[in-house]
Amino acid sequence: MSSTLFRTKKVEQSILDTEEPEHALKKSLSALDLTVFGVGVIIGTGIFVLTGTVAKNNAGPATALAFVAAGVACALAALCYAEFASTVPVAGSAYTFSYASLGELPAWIIGWDLVLEFALGTAVVAVGWSGYIQSLMDNAGWAMPAALGSREGSDVFGFDILAAALVLVLTGILVLGMKLSARITSLVVAIKVTVVLVVIIAGAFLIKGENYDPFIPKEQPVEAGASLDSPLIQLMFGWAPSNFGVMGIFTAASVVFFAFIGFDVVATAAEETRNPQRDMPRGILGSLLICTALYVAVSIVVTGMQHYSRLSVDAPLADAFKATGHPWYAGFISFGAAVGLTTVCMILLLGQTRVFFAMSRDGLLPRFFSRVHPRFRTPHRPTILLGVVIAVLAGFTPLTELAALVNIGTLFAFVVVAIGVLVLRRTRPDLHRAFRTPWVPLIPILSVCASLWLMINLPAETWVRFGIWMAAGFVVYFLYGRTHSRLAKGEETRPEQTL
Repeated sequence: MSSTLFRTKKVEQSILDTEEPEHALKKSLSALDLTVFGVGVIIGTGIFVLTGTVAKNNAGPATALAFVAAGVACALAALCYAEFASTVPVAGSAYTFSYASLGELPAWIIGWDLVLEFALGTAVVAVGWSGYIQSLMDNAGWAMPAALGSREGSDVFGFDILAAALVLVLTGILVLGMKLSARITSLVVAIKVTVVLVVIIAGAFLIKGENYDPFIPKEQPVEAGASLDSPLIQLMFGWAPSNFGVMGIFTAASVVFFAFIGFDVVATAAEETRNPQRDMPRGILGSLLICTALYVAVSIVVTGMQHYSRLSVDAPLADAFKATGHPWYAGFISFGAAVGLTTVCMILLLGQTRVFFAMSRDGLLPRFFSRVHPRFRTPHRPTILLGVVIAVLAGFTPLTELAALVNIGTLFAFVVVAIGVLVLRRTRPDLHRAFRTPWVPLIPILSVCASLWLMINLPAETWVRFGIWMAAGFVVYFLYGRTHSRLAKGEETRPEQTL
């Protein structure tokens, strides 16, 4: 039993599978496309919202340091992802990497988790986008009927048609091809980054030095109901992280970390990259570096414009401009957030369909979904299926319920990928690695520790939900995946051939 649960798929075999005509994706992406994808998914509402939340509740002006700390934690994981993506340039990201290093069951666990995470994450973003669009429409005097708009805080039963429509449109774009998706993403990212840069430059002229005093608050009361302490830490260790001082910076880092999540989605496009050995590390690390710089700059500006104790937690940037007598920027920021969320939604949907496609090609999910479109060379079947399901989910489910999704699964994937680097270095030292994670085993070990630290900062109920979903995954695997796996059936293609 244990030998079948932890059977690994050879790297050479994974690469050979990408050459099967019916299951081969079109290679059309460059390093620039990958970097744009990374920036497109990382820069979202987090840059406009989380800054004020953690500044007011935890770190004050030192929020910039929290972003740096979170960026470093992500960089540790990104270095591990870069090695795997350049060594195993196959769709599926952490799922594929786990299959090559740790075995089938760990790979299934990661894939099962990421499919849910990306799916619900897409729905959350779509509902958030709908809210921004409806706000802009209200400002213009066009009120959306209650039955067709967002139901947050409303007793009216309805269908959020804007959220569902966005998902369906993006589904169609993804079916039509990766290059079209990359072009649209490039245009939207250019608009989004321009908005962020304008906010940074304009806000820089409104900074008051006294707002940075104190830079690291020693005591800052947290508003009722806004505590970010982890019940899990209190349960396990009998203490909770401080909401102020130096520990407040690390508590803030565990929160703003989730604004960075998305760079790992870039790895799901490895199979569709023209030169993955060279371009995947550039795309992953480049997008992370750009976004870290933007996050730090925004946090410095907003805490300099308005004292951290007076920042709002819902729209800190927009409200900071209002407080300084520049209300026009509030609408400008809302426009930038609405435009930017379209790429976040698209790339999350892209990542989710690629993980599903990879699992299907390996037989852990029905092979029906692993056939690509004869013209567009995209995994159209899982894209359409998942797009419709997510559209319905986004249309009917209130944001408060969707927002229960947390990123524990992504952190878990970071842990597995870092461990996988260590395992594959030991079991397959002969593999050609176009990019090598530096300072092994130090970097992977630090990545594991950083991810685990952030995981235990999550609420206890998050772990409960994670456990329930994982339990369901085990049932599906043992009832279907274990016996239908291509490795179980001995269907490896040309196993004697190596690259």
